[in-house]
Amino acid sequence: MPHAIRLAEPGGPEVLSWQPVTVGDPGPGEVRLRMTAVGVNFIDIYHRTGLYPLPDRPYGLGLEGAGVIDALGAGVTDLAVGDRVAFAGGPPGAYAEARLMPADRLVSLPSWLSDTQAAALMLQGMTARYLLRQTHELRAGDTILVHAAAGGVGLLVCQWARALGAIVIGTVGTPDKATLAADHGCHHPIVYTTQDFVAEVRRLTNGRGVDVVYDGVGQATFAGSLDCVRPRGLVVSFGQASGAIPPVELGVLAAKGSLFLTRPTLFTYIATRVDLLANATELFAIVASGAVKTADRHTFPLKDAAQAHRALESRQTTGAIVLIP
Repeated sequence: MPHAIRLAEPGGPEVLSWQPVTVGDPGPGEVRLRMTAVGVNFIDIYHRTGLYPLPDRPYGLGLEGAGVIDALGAGVTDLAVGDRVAFAGGPPGAYAEARLMPADRLVSLPSWLSDTQAAALMLQGMTARYLLRQTHELRAGDTILVHAAAGGVGLLVCQWARALGAIVIGTVGTPDKATLAADHGCHHPIVYTTQDFVAEVRRLTNGRGVDVVYDGVGQATFAGSLDCVRPRGLVVSFGQASGAIPPVELGVLAAKGSLFLTRPTLFTYIATRVDLLANATELFAIVASGAVKTADRHTFPLKDAAQAHRALESRQTTGAIVLIP
């Protein structure tokens, strides 16, 4: 019988339990996957803690992974048993040795991309794509600020933005992470633990501010982000790793220069199959070109998901975390 990570109630990493599960036959429009790699993301922590409530009990976690199809439901005609596929989104439950998935949420993997690479790339890579190509269509010469520039999304955003001709400023927590970010396309890494990132951004832009701030950190950085963007610039708040952002007084946006503020999610940008495939196709193309390299991956056995969560929450890791069933 396959096993999966389940939790009966929201809480800390200790609530994650390794349990046997029953995985039935796929229904119409579904496939059954034998999971080969599972991506770990901060949204999993939000689900585990109850910040983003999950719909069913016992709860399953995980929105990203790769696997091999071992059964097809009725009506699935564009996939076959034995196909290697990956997903980012869909119903939670990727922390499993086997699971059912809607076929229209799956993307076929190119032969050159390993399952582990795919599980580390799909959610974070497609996030980078929509941030840079859709939420704001980045142009050569734009200057951006990327918070957590040495994180999984940050490393991808830095590389992709530089490939598009942008000037990239990034915040990191340590000198080692500054070096890592610089090696992945960040022109100006700022160690926020020893430097005032707002003052540094203003210095680096000659007082103008950046065109766009990409802020996945949230509470700890949000107020400073507003002070880093130029008049009529854009603040993209796409995560809250440090905690939820308090209510925003809209008058502040006017006072700081008629700023634009948005809170996007990947799942809106890949809601249709057409959008999903367009996003994944462009992501695979830029990785294949060599302009964006997949991040270093920290791997843990799937049954040790709690240990992976502790590492992610304590900022012990850079790049991506993958669980191996």
